[in-house]
Amino acid sequence: MYLNRFHKINSTFYYVSLHIRRFLVTQNVNKVALYFHRARLIDSIRLALRSNSSDNLVTYLENPSLDSFVVTKALQSAPSPESALHLIECLKKIPHFSHTHNTLYALAKILAKARETAKLQALINAINSGKFINAARVSYMDQMRWYAISREFNDVVRVWDEWRTTLQKHPCTESYNIVMGLYVQVGKDSDAVRLFRRMIEEGALPNCRTYTIMIEHLVKTRNLDSAIELFHMLPHVRIKRTLKQYSVLVEAFTIANQLDVVKVLLDQMRSDGILPVRAMLWSLQQMQSAGYDAETNELLRDMLPDGRIKMIGYSKDSSEDDSDDEDEEIDGNNTNAVDQPHLKPWLDPASLANALQNWGAEEVTALEDANLVWTTRLVCKMIRSFKSAETAWQFFYWVSCQPGFIHDIYTISRMITKLARQGCVDLVDQLLSKVEREGIRLSFSTIRLIIDFYGVSRYGDPALRVFKSIKTICGPVSKSSQLLLYSSLLRTLIKCKMNSDALDILDEMSLLGIVPDSQTYSGLMNHFALHGDIKTVQRLFGMARQSGIEPDAYMYKVLIHAYCKCERAALALRVFEDMGNSGLLPDAHTKQLLVKSLWKEGKLLEAASVEERTEEISDALPLASPGHMFTVSSTDLSRICNIYSNSFQSTCS
Repeated sequence: MYLNRFHKINSTFYYVSLHIRRFLVTQNVNKVALYFHRARLIDSIRLALRSNSSDNLVTYLENPSLDSFVVTKALQSAPSPESALHLIECLKKIPHFSHTHNTLYALAKILAKARETAKLQALINAINSGKFINAARVSYMDQMRWYAISREFNDVVRVWDEWRTTLQKHPCTESYNIVMGLYVQVGKDSDAVRLFRRMIEEGALPNCRTYTIMIEHLVKTRNLDSAIELFHMLPHVRIKRTLKQYSVLVEAFTIANQLDVVKVLLDQMRSDGILPVRAMLWSLQQMQSAGYDAETNELLRDMLPDGRIKMIGYSKDSSEDDSDDEDEEIDGNNTNAVDQPHLKPWLDPASLANALQNWGAEEVTALEDANLVWTTRLVCKMIRSFKSAETAWQFFYWVSCQPGFIHDIYTISRMITKLARQGCVDLVDQLLSKVEREGIRLSFSTIRLIIDFYGVSRYGDPALRVFKSIKTICGPVSKSSQLLLYSSLLRTLIKCKMNSDALDILDEMSLLGIVPDSQTYSGLMNHFALHGDIKTVQRLFGMARQSGIEPDAYMYKVLIHAYCKCERAALALRVFEDMGNSGLLPDAHTKQLLVKSLWKEGKLLEAASVEERTEEISDALPLASPGHMFTVSSTDLSRICNIYSNSFQSTCS
């Protein structure tokens, strides 16, 4: 994962780096070589920040190679806010350095961590006033993030309220997450629950991080049953389960000595194609001690420190060191090393992948000369970071030829989904053929992602082929997982305007006894209504009811909006009446759209009737109808709200 060998850091570093800098600053800069040159300078600064001497730090900062990239990464790698602020002070002595957007934002985050609120506010004011020509105005979101890090709750709410007044709709989901997460941190349980309900009522759709905050909150307050129930609901509401969620739950159930639940979580994590992290090491060791060897041995092997990855550290002073070997390895066993910290060499997969965007002979040579230790985790991060699928594929092929590395299900899954997202159908087919030949089983999550991404890149026929090959490339799939796959396929097919194929798939589901859920029906009805196919819309609505699905407020909203957009206000009015007979109310925007459409089509009496029927209850009309096409229904969101709020019933009341 990291540099195998590293130049010894001594007093000659300045002159070596100056020579390299002169070599690199040419018309055709080798970006990979430049990346590794910067990495060495970053490591010098990292070690200096952990030493007791400021002289070394200033020496490295005087290096002509110092730029905003090096400073930003060094600040992010600082061992403490105090050391980072010390670095900032030393930079004032460097005349050739000037701050940029990235360094200023890194500084702001450091001030937030150090809880230097006054200095943070002064920095924000300076940036917004245009004092720094290389920095854009600080967004409301960044201000909220920084104040949340410093736990300045009043400032977070102040910025949020100011932001909300400038918008004509609800702010983004992440802003709710920031406030909600802060409520959880300070122990305001009822406020966190109320804010989640407010998010739903205002029409903001919860995302992965929203549910992570909720799971952490439930675990923190010992509501483990509610936490695992919520976690198991996530696939049904089309939310990807994350490594953070798994880590939190695995640790909590290990502490509670519920190792059977931990085993299920580890199996699901493997099925989701998620690599474990070192934070899970203790839990896995506890599992192994309890006799779960088969479930933990392979995971433990992947998490133990890799002996191939060497450490960097200071050598003795150059005046006492007669060695001329610039490539001498420095590790914990080096007898010439003084008592200084030893670190893994700095590596940023995203920056390295960016340097490799132009995959040429010089870049590849520089990469090979670096002698990186390639691990599954590093290769996955690299593939994810490439902007171009073609470059990612070249790297994928190249790394397979490197000594000691073999692709596994994780790297193959990462590569194949990257290719599918960018529509590289032939390469996807090649990889899938290899998977089938070698008997590799891809996870259900990977297959679903391929189908979803083919919808993004508008390749419906390849998505159908992948779906029909599910048994050979994935193995048996449960009925609940089949429902999710069918839903993804239907969504992809209508994105690709393959309407007849979508209806055939719907008939196939009926024959197999697989009933689409409410959100799938909502998505299909909206699609066909917008294409003017009213008969199919009515057929789908009837199928939903025959399947035992009771239309919720969101399904009614979808129908009203769809009919209004295709100028069928009379049908929209009929849906509105059915909605009222079911005891449901439209949201304010839906009511206004219906009235406007009726007026536009000359149905003035009907429009007046709708206004009259809703006038008395206008204050009771919801701000938004919870739900989202193909994603989540009002019923599911209500259930999630109940799981969350019932866990804090005493505090909420």
